[in-house]
Amino acid sequence: MTTYKFLKNKSVGIIGCPFSGGQASIEYIESIIQELEWNVEFDGHHKLTELRPAEDPNIGKLKKPRYVSRVTEAVSKAVESHLKRGQLALTLGGDHSLALGTVVGTLSVHPEACLIWIDAHADINTPETTESGNLHGCPVSFLLGIAGKVPGFEWVKPFLKPDRLVYIGLRDVDRPEKKILKQLGIKAYSMHEVDKYGIGKVVEMALDSVNPKRDRPIHLSFDVDGLDPTVAPSTGTPVRGGLTFREGHYICEAIHNTGCLVSVDIMEVNVNPLLFDEASVFETVTIGCSLIRCCLGETLL
Repeated sequence: MTTYKFLKNKSVGIIGCPFSGGQASIEYIESIIQELEWNVEFDGHHKLTELRPAEDPNIGKLKKPRYVSRVTEAVSKAVESHLKRGQLALTLGGDHSLALGTVVGTLSVHPEACLIWIDAHADINTPETTESGNLHGCPVSFLLGIAGKVPGFEWVKPFLKPDRLVYIGLRDVDRPEKKILKQLGIKAYSMHEVDKYGIGKVVEMALDSVNPKRDRPIHLSFDVDGLDPTVAPSTGTPVRGGLTFREGHYICEAIHNTGCLVSVDIMEVNVNPLLFDEASVFETVTIGCSLIRCCLGETLL
């Protein structure tokens, strides 16, 4: 039986940042969480269109900066609200830029928290190094305070310390991002390390690097493109050679067993019927739900 070190009760607050057509999956997630004897509080889907500004010019290379700032700040406040009530905050979304909000919300309540980032990509480009200008490739640079001053993002604080961040599953990292990781001494376990050591050892090393005494709250940010596309095909930026079905689940199981998990986001599930067939969407949503169950204590036996 896992003892939850930072939760007041077995209660989950769900923050829905909808990928289109996500309502049915949210309802299903509520039911599977209740099966694990957790209480569930669902905020309802955040009405993101209401936050869209009439005009949103680029800031340098960055696209839709005002819209992203408004949405992520709203998510941050929602996460903070759930954590202050002693609940585990579970955010379900699409674009991984939303993690800017989820992590800031976590740090606002638990400033000593650490961040475990599961992803094919490092998402640590700065406004200067990004080639695409898409903010989903930049949230970590904002979280670390190395993005510089970007109008509209003044609310992003407190900042995350580099030694409280660890990556698992990287395999598509831009050259400037590699430089940043090395300069800041950020621990990162690519698929090379997963192949070399096995997922059990990698997770142990990752936890030891950011939470050696297992006494710090943990925020888990899980981008489903960290999984191999054969496992989670319905995602925007798939990269082959990723985590297997079991490796992804083991990560969630092991982090749950620490008793330190306070906040989780599952990101980059894309259910757009114009981009993915029904079978791919179903497979990806199903594995997302399965990962959530493991984060909340589901076991094989």
